[in-house]
Amino acid sequence: MRKNKFIGKWRISEMEQWDQDFVDAEVPGYISFTKNGMGEFQFGYVHGFMDCHYSKREGDEIVEFSWKGNDETDPTFGRGTAMIEDGELSGHLFFHRGDDSEFRAARQ
Repeated sequence: MRKNKFIGKWRISEMEQWDQDFVDAEVPGYISFTKNGMGEFQFGYVHGFMDCHYSKREGDEIVEFSWKGNDETDPTFGRGTAMIEDGELSGHLFFHRGDDSEFRAARQ
């Protein structure tokens, strides 16, 4: 079986819509993927749990995920996608009927 390159914790280093001070407001912003097809992220006051699907698109390995969690105390959910480019995780996170942002993250 091939090793899944996404597994592990990644430090969010950049988000298109929010500055790094917001990303790191409660904890250093992160996104993580586990061997069981699940994951988790937190940035700012947003904390989400992911259901991940790994596949290939045009020859590149990608992860697509749905997520649910909370933004401050409000329940929220959405979807996202990411791929590894030059050793960094590059992706896009969407809130259902709300904001969306590209992000970059480095493996911890």
